[in-house]
Amino acid sequence: MKKELLKKPGLYLVTDRNALKGKDLFKILPESLKAGLDMVQFRDKEASDTDFLETAAKIKDLLREKQALFIINDRIDIAMALDADGVHLGREDVPVEVARRILGRRKIIGFSAHSLEEALAAAEKNVDYIAIGVIFSTPVKPDYGTLELEALKQVVRQIKIPLVAIGGINESNIGDVAAAGVKRIAVVRAILEAKDPYLATKSLLGRI
Repeated sequence: MKKELLKKPGLYLVTDRNALKGKDLFKILPESLKAGLDMVQFRDKEASDTDFLETAAKIKDLLREKQALFIINDRIDIAMALDADGVHLGREDVPVEVARRILGRRKIIGFSAHSLEEALAAAEKNVDYIAIGVIFSTPVKPDYGTLELEALKQVVRQIKIPLVAIGGINESNIGDVAAAGVKRIAVVRAILEAKDPYLATKSLLGRI
């Protein structure tokens, strides 16, 4: 079952238009997948519905070949249209209970939390994983405060469903995050801005 992958150590790439800086996502993804990336969230707040759908369909085709998980940020309608593996939601998105009713039990629903209190509240919802962060400051989420590693350890101790650490994680600090007890770690710029996505992914995975 695909949900079992969430319990295993791994790297989770979240796409970001600004981090790409004009580079071709479809030159980056194949290299990163070849290196062992096994989970991708497509996130694009600026794309039109048509562009979002077309890009998401191309990503899905690419991930299917590698049997990697495909998560869509926010857009439940497009996740359903493409039969994606699941969606990722935040506190301002469609409520989890509504998303679960629409998507059913087999699909993955992830939810963002930014503190221990939010993570504990999220754990009471019908979600399959919680993305906890921002761990380190990042221009991707400039308005969010950071979560200290000690606080992250508290989350790990108290939350029993799979956790994904996210926010400013790169080659220099990913080892500290993994040492806090999080098995699955999300990155954005560490891959999207890398000169060599294959080597960057290999290096990141080697530190988890």
